[in-house]
Amino acid sequence: MTRLVQIYTEREHQILGGGFILLLIIAWESVPHLVTLPRALSLFFTTPSKVSETFYELVVQNEFQTHFYVSAVEFLLGLGLAILAGLPLGLVMGRSSVVDAMFDPYVTALNATPRIVFLPLLILWLGLGIWSKVMVVFIGALFPLLINTYEGVKNVDRVLVNVVRSFGANEWQVMKMVVLPNSLPYVVAGLRLAIGRAILGVVVGEFYGATKGLGSLMAKAASAYQVDVVFVGAAIFMGISLIFTLTVKRIEANLSRWRPDVVKTF
Repeated sequence: MTRLVQIYTEREHQILGGGFILLLIIAWESVPHLVTLPRALSLFFTTPSKVSETFYELVVQNEFQTHFYVSAVEFLLGLGLAILAGLPLGLVMGRSSVVDAMFDPYVTALNATPRIVFLPLLILWLGLGIWSKVMVVFIGALFPLLINTYEGVKNVDRVLVNVVRSFGANEWQVMKMVVLPNSLPYVVAGLRLAIGRAILGVVVGEFYGATKGLGSLMAKAASAYQVDVVFVGAAIFMGISLIFTLTVKRIEANLSRWRPDVVKTF
């Protein structure tokens, strides 16, 4: 009994979260058995068991794998490019007033612009292939990373920077010893936001300009009232977002162990 209490105490958050989701699934599955739905409403209603059956059928028919591969490539390429561009630019803007003055007006204006307005231009320039969707994902994920990294660098304690400089540290050493460790929480927060924006970019891009991908599959299914297929796509997108978010949290926890104590208290 004591062991069970210890396990619950250590994993209370996961147990409560998982238990709540399980209760929701059970309640959802029970609705058709407890309530007689009107015929019109039943067209738009499904159950977890039917969604699971539909997912299995899509996998057996090899239809799911094709669409999933396209969406996964768009997501990974777009997010990867956003990380490669957003993190360095955010660091440089935060450390250099000249670069900040050059890029800040454009970053502010583009960040305030809804990402979907770029889609027609991207389709016109890059066509209906994968790269127009990759760029939608890139634009969506770039600014949370860039802006959060920039804010993290700007909020570094100047006292710590001056102390390190007083010992003869150069700019790279200041960046490595002070700026990067103190900016880590901001970068991680930006990465979490970027993951959600990247998923949104995949969905929006495939809704309006694609013939392959989970978003395209969902759009076609919705037009044919195939609610089960729509839920399959939604569940996959939620799963991808959850997996990447948990991975980022784990990476943050591992990196935080190596942060100097003086930085951890900041």
